[in-house]
Amino acid sequence: MVNKIKVLNAEDIKRSLMRIAHEIVEKNHGVDQLVFIGIMTRGVFLARRLAGFVKSIEGKELPIGELDVGPYRDDEKRTSEDKTKMDFSIDNKTVVLIDDVLFTGRTVRAALDALSDRGRPRCVQLAVLVDRGHRELPIRPDFVGKNLPTSKNRERVNVTLNEIDGEDAVYIVHMEE
Repeated sequence: MVNKIKVLNAEDIKRSLMRIAHEIVEKNHGVDQLVFIGIMTRGVFLARRLAGFVKSIEGKELPIGELDVGPYRDDEKRTSEDKTKMDFSIDNKTVVLIDDVLFTGRTVRAALDALSDRGRPRCVQLAVLVDRGHRELPIRPDFVGKNLPTSKNRERVNVTLNEIDGEDAVYIVHMEE
């Protein structure tokens, strides 16, 4: 048996992403030399939304890449092809890496490995919709939509996005023993 509690609705997510977009523009003093890279799958849709908000703020389109970290995971061996899509160079750019949930940090570590195989960014910043804690690696986000402290083993955070799931929401799922 599971118990789901909605902690963010569509409007909350929109507000969080708009705030993150403003913070990214402010921290980087504009958007010159900035690229967004979403971690597949939900990070890609969040990157597109963030880029739309940045365009409404700055009037400039940002390059958006899609990063497949599967081949770089140390906890899930995969032999399938790398589905990364980036038709621009990341050399000497500020890369904003975007994902839905930050948990142990292993996905971000894999993303950093994948990025280093594709170039040498000037710097990498991390934006996440939800930070649930429980890091196993020394990784921290630069931009966070919502901090959601959770139980490591008894709770999960599920992000649903309209583009994939037909609904924008964030749920905490309590797992029954």
